[in-house]
This record gives sequence, structure tokens and C-alpha cells, in this order.
Amino acid sequence: MKILLADDDDGMRELVKRALQSEGHTVVAVSDGAAALEEFDADTGTYDLLIADVDMPGLDGISLAKKARQTTAAIAVVLISAHEAQLVRAAEISGAKVETLAKPFPLDALRAAVAKVTG
Repeated sequence: MKILLADDDDGMRELVKRALQSEGHTVVAVSDGAAALEEFDADTGTYDLLIADVDMPGLDGISLAKKARQTTAAIAVVLISAHEAQLVRAAEISGAKVETLAKPFPLDALRAAVAKVTG
């Protein structure tokens, strides 16, 4: 599976990237929503899953997910945030295949969320 990961926290981004790569996934990781949107637009249709931090400078994870869904309606989305109140906004994303995770989360919870939205 090809995954686009956007998180402005370097440590979290690397941890999630390594965990998903160890599961055999191809992961493209970027540090903000604008870079993720550029990457997504360059490879439209090739990503199966978007994992995005809700609270990033510039283009946040929810806005990023909405823009991705305009192009690829079927893309699965996992939104992550250290602020649970931010995760409530995930309801703004239409369609199925959306999960949320509150940071910090165990890697098993990440794997379960990925399996749920892509399975």
C-alpha cells in the first residue's frame, strides 16, 4: 500500500514512517500540509492512504484531507493529533474510511486504524 504521511513533528513522523515501512508499506513522509498537497497532486491516484496531523502550520490535516478527497474520493484517511478537541473536527470530512488517533498512541493502535480504513 502507498501511504502519504504529513506531520510537523519530526520524531512522530519518523516513528510512524518506520512502523508502516516495517509492515511492507511504501511511505512518503513530509513535514507539512502544503508539501503533502504538492506530493499528492504530483501523484494523484497512486496513494491508498493519507495519514495527517490535524494541527500543522499552514494547511492543516483536515483541510489537506478534504482537498485530497476532492481529487481521489476513495482515499482512506487517518487523522492524528495531540489535542483530542481537534479530532472532533474530523467529522468535517465526508465519506467513509476516516479514523482518528490521539497522540501519543501505541503502534498497535496505528496498525489497527490503518487496517480499519483500508480493509
